[in-house]
Formats: sequence, structure tokens, C-alpha cells
Amino acid sequence: MAKREIKKYTLADIKDRYIGKEGSEERHLYEYELRMDVLGHLIKAARKERKLTQLELGKLVGVQKAQISKIENNINNSTIATVLKVFEALDADVRFNVRLEGKNLEAEHI
Repeated sequence: MAKREIKKYTLADIKDRYIGKEGSEERHLYEYELRMDVLGHLIKAARKERKLTQLELGKLVGVQKAQISKIENNINNSTIATVLKVFEALDADVRFNVRLEGKNLEAEHI
């Protein structure tokens, strides 16, 4: 009996097939939401590392506890200014890598 070869797929293949090709609106939205979800998890982990409650972090940032919860759980689209204030309150070093038309730009927020 001949062995049947198992076809292998890369993660990129799966994304292309089920989410949309790279560059498509569906794929862009998926990648954006994924980055925002990761950002929320990073904020939550940093807050817990600093032993702060959502209420305490909210007071440091100047927003309500509910806003911190929404940021951590990716429920709303927070402004970059608010997210930067959160990282500042957490005493976190933030670095951005922005890609514009084939050029990479790096920026630091201290």
C-alpha cells in the first residue's frame, strides 16, 4: 500500500485562502485587528507587571477605568495619543517602525 503524501501549507497560504490575499482590504483589516489585539495584551501585561489596577492606570493617564479595559480588550479604536500616554504611565520604552513606500522609518517615544 503506497503512502499518501500529506500536503503542507504555510501560514501565508492559509491566510491567503481564508482571509484574503496580501494587499486586499480583508487582509489589511485582519492584520490591523491582530496588531491592535497584541497591543492590548502588551498593555495589560505591563500594567500587571507594575502591579496597577485598571482604575489606577486610568488615573495616571487621565481616563476612566472603562477606557483602559477597552484598550486592553481591543473593544474600541483608541487614539495613538492615549496609547502613548498609557505606555508613558507604565514607564515603558516604546519604539515604532513605520514603512512608507518601501522606506523604513524608526521612531522612539520616550
